[in-house]
Amino acid sequence: MAAFLPLVVPFLAATVAIAAAAGHQCPTSCGAIDISYPFGIGPACSRPGFNLTCDATTYSNHLRLGSPNSTVDFMITSASGSVTAVAVGVVRSVIMPVAAAGGGTYPVSWEGPGRPFAISGSANMSLFVLGCGVVATLLDRGGTGGAVVGNCSVVCGGEQVMERLPDGLCGGVGCCRVDVPVPLRAFTVNLSRTSDGVGRDVVTFLVTGRDRYTFRPSDLERGVDADSVAPALLDWAIPDRANCVSAMADRATYACVSNHSYCQDSPIGGYVCHCSQGFSGNAYVVNGCAPNQVYGSNQPKANCPNKCGNVSIPFPFGMELGCFARIHLYLACNPGPVPPILQMTKDLVVTDISIDEGILRIQKLSDPGDFLDNRDSTFYAFSGESGVVKWAVDNYTCEEAMANKDQYMCVSSHSECIEVTDDRTNRHVGYRCRCSSGFEGNPYMEDGCTDIDECSQPDIYICHGICQNSLGSFSCTRCPHGTEFNTSARKCKASSTILGIAIGISSGGGLLFLAAIAGILNRRWKKGVQKRLRRRHFRKNKGILLEQLISTDQNASDSTKIFPLAELEKATDNFHQSRVVGRGGHGTVYKGILTDQRVVAIKRSKLVVNAEIDQFINEVAILSQINHRNVVKLYGCCLESEVPLLVYEFVSNGTLYDLLHGQQSGSLLPLSWEERLRIATEIAGALTYLHSAASMSVLHRDIKSTNVLLNDSYTAKVSDFGASRLIPIDQTHLVTAVQGTFGYLDPEYYHTGLLTDKSDVYSFGVILVELLTRKKPIIENENGEKQNLSNYLLRAMREKPFEEIVDHQVSVEESNKEEIMSFACLAQECLNLRRVARPTMKDVEVRLRLLNGRPIALTKDEDVRPSCEAEQGGLGRRGVVPVADQDGTRQYSLEQEFASSLSIPR
Repeated sequence: MAAFLPLVVPFLAATVAIAAAAGHQCPTSCGAIDISYPFGIGPACSRPGFNLTCDATTYSNHLRLGSPNSTVDFMITSASGSVTAVAVGVVRSVIMPVAAAGGGTYPVSWEGPGRPFAISGSANMSLFVLGCGVVATLLDRGGTGGAVVGNCSVVCGGEQVMERLPDGLCGGVGCCRVDVPVPLRAFTVNLSRTSDGVGRDVVTFLVTGRDRYTFRPSDLERGVDADSVAPALLDWAIPDRANCVSAMADRATYACVSNHSYCQDSPIGGYVCHCSQGFSGNAYVVNGCAPNQVYGSNQPKANCPNKCGNVSIPFPFGMELGCFARIHLYLACNPGPVPPILQMTKDLVVTDISIDEGILRIQKLSDPGDFLDNRDSTFYAFSGESGVVKWAVDNYTCEEAMANKDQYMCVSSHSECIEVTDDRTNRHVGYRCRCSSGFEGNPYMEDGCTDIDECSQPDIYICHGICQNSLGSFSCTRCPHGTEFNTSARKCKASSTILGIAIGISSGGGLLFLAAIAGILNRRWKKGVQKRLRRRHFRKNKGILLEQLISTDQNASDSTKIFPLAELEKATDNFHQSRVVGRGGHGTVYKGILTDQRVVAIKRSKLVVNAEIDQFINEVAILSQINHRNVVKLYGCCLESEVPLLVYEFVSNGTLYDLLHGQQSGSLLPLSWEERLRIATEIAGALTYLHSAASMSVLHRDIKSTNVLLNDSYTAKVSDFGASRLIPIDQTHLVTAVQGTFGYLDPEYYHTGLLTDKSDVYSFGVILVELLTRKKPIIENENGEKQNLSNYLLRAMREKPFEEIVDHQVSVEESNKEEIMSFACLAQECLNLRRVARPTMKDVEVRLRLLNGRPIALTKDEDVRPSCEAEQGGLGRRGVVPVADQDGTRQYSLEQEFASSLSIPR
């Protein structure tokens, strides 16, 4: 790939301070940090309270607030009059002996560098407290009389507990957090000791963005390096006057001295200055606000390029000066790849631009870390869909934008203004434009919104009569008396009924003939309407895409086909209720018999949701490539109905969940140990095939007993691949939105979003425990609290005799006790919290086959893992998982589970 063309446009900003007019030569930088008024080095180059010192004693220069001899040391990483916040490091550590438990309160204070500054209350700042056995209370000392902002407590377990604590979990074990919703000029943290858990002498607190610090248990031992923590944001304002009204009354000290500037009240008291709309630069210096229209235009110049590779680039976006409306809408076309790609930053590629929806579809070339790779996110926002970014043409509200007609971007007639907000934070981002209802086109272009001719699109705008288009709308008039609407000709014609009566007056036989003809035409018309409706459903359900996928994929099964709806209606007696064999949260399963006498199960969804259609296409794509005796066989699908249908082999004996937990005549069905071991081996074989034997590795992502079907001979078949993902053999993981079923969900995948084959191993481990204990994945303990089955097994193996853990139908005798113990230990290894410590599915299958007495061939590079630690008397690698009820609602947190495990022997 050719080197990325940097998205660099020179920014015009005044850097001359007011003092420069008196002959002072004021420094404009300190090392790599730019400085602009009201900040400055030396009193003559700055406003009172904004004096900086450039520290040249370190390898890279640093800025400090105040003089070199100041007793308060604040490192500044940015100092610019064009922004209203500075970044400073706030990290403190204190020694608080453990022996002081119950001995009073230790106050630790922090004060800002002066009246102009306060920790921001609107930038998602948080106080993080790291320690063990401590309660921390955050008090505001900046003029509110010591009001309590918030408090939190932190406990620690033993070394084994803390080693299992995942990174990033700051909820009361080793780390706790207090959010800062109000500005703080000064604060006190009152620390007091508790007697809970293990104590430590050192307590550390730091202030940073709530998403900018990742707690690691090792930080308790080695401390927190201030240089490695993202700084806190301090809002700043001119403190001379309380607000803009009083400031403008005294022009001698008024700070907004540039033309085209305006004043805004600050949330911390005082005021700040900004350049007016259409100008940018420094409002605190004379002529500091310069026009920014040099970088864009309200209308594009002639012959602007509007294509980069396969992506169309509509105005207000552009790739040349004069072709884009605002600097943040500039995009670069990288000609190196084939086809060329449109880049937003060096790491982000734009694959589609939507004017109507106000979104960009983007693809990451690499992980840039921060949102949009530090590109100005003032005009961009998160949307609810992965890979989609919302954008605004400017950061004003619609009311503010419409008040300035010279800069208002919705220039087309019949256009309207839309507010843009961030879906994640509800932050107001700005505004965008769209064509009014009944119009289409580009609202940013003069006369860009044109009328939609609804009458020319009968499939979208239905009219069974005379359609008349009008500006922005259309009307539909019924056919005159004596005429009827002709669908094929789309106009009114003489009614066949009236014509038949006229002819019938002269000939009774003619009347009967015409009535028969009318009936035939009516049936044909209905069939035509039904045929067009089915074609519409076929296109909406992405039938063309699926046809291409199946026809071009050499790995797809030859028997996979797309069934017509009529064949499936015939196979199920038009989906009669007597053919229903199962109902679930997403739909109904019918039993059907095809014309070739094959007995099939037809899966029919309940809802018409685009996300579920995508899952449906995903399941077809995956199952069409799989051929394994323990994976349910896909025969094909039907896309001609409103909701897609899946057709797969009929598995007659229900699910493994029904077998294990269903009752007949008030008791569970008998199930021998040999049958349980065989079923587990068959499931493991299917997962091994999916992970390593298929042409593309398949990660199932929703392994559970309800997704394991049983045929007449109780042979297990893995089903429901709607949430599965394909991954190349040489790739180790995928980053996805977390999806699965509580009770079976891999805790490491739950916290990181990194999906690997070990996530399926964890879910399979839960099935092993179900087979062993015949208990449901979510159970109630002795106190009536909901608990994961995996946690129950790990605790029970430590506290109860083994015979009480195993299902009473399984006889634990000397002849098979070692075999059952090995089975339980294998389940324990699969449930390890750390995915790297879990066995692979190949390893699991080999060990189950050995327990089952079945021969298996091993290559010279393969070996069988040793027995788990439980067989050796230790339980040091147990996993703790999120606990939830059947509907997925958590009953208590991970922090509480860690705290509850303090009694684990060390």
